[in-house]
Amino acid sequence: MALAAEVKQQVISKFKTHKSDSGSPEVQVALLSHRIVQLTEHFKVNKKDHHSRRGLLLMVARRRRLLDYLKSRSPERYKTLIEQLGIRR
Repeated sequence: MALAAEVKQQVISKFKTHKSDSGSPEVQVALLSHRIVQLTEHFKVNKKDHHSRRGLLLMVARRRRLLDYLKSRSPERYKTLIEQLGIRR
């Protein structure tokens, strides 16, 4: 299930880097993280939904690639994003 439009706009407004930003790595990672959390909750109820689990694994892999890109280009932005999202321990 896709994110609701108002939830997506809230995430974009929180992580955008400039006024009309909607595709920076920070925004993409934040949206993917929100979807990953949503799907993780879904799997607590629907343990046998293996088709959606594949989509979850693809999202995690895409988020990992975006984070690697961001870490190589701008370590400061990477660190602030990780702290904001709380996805590393």
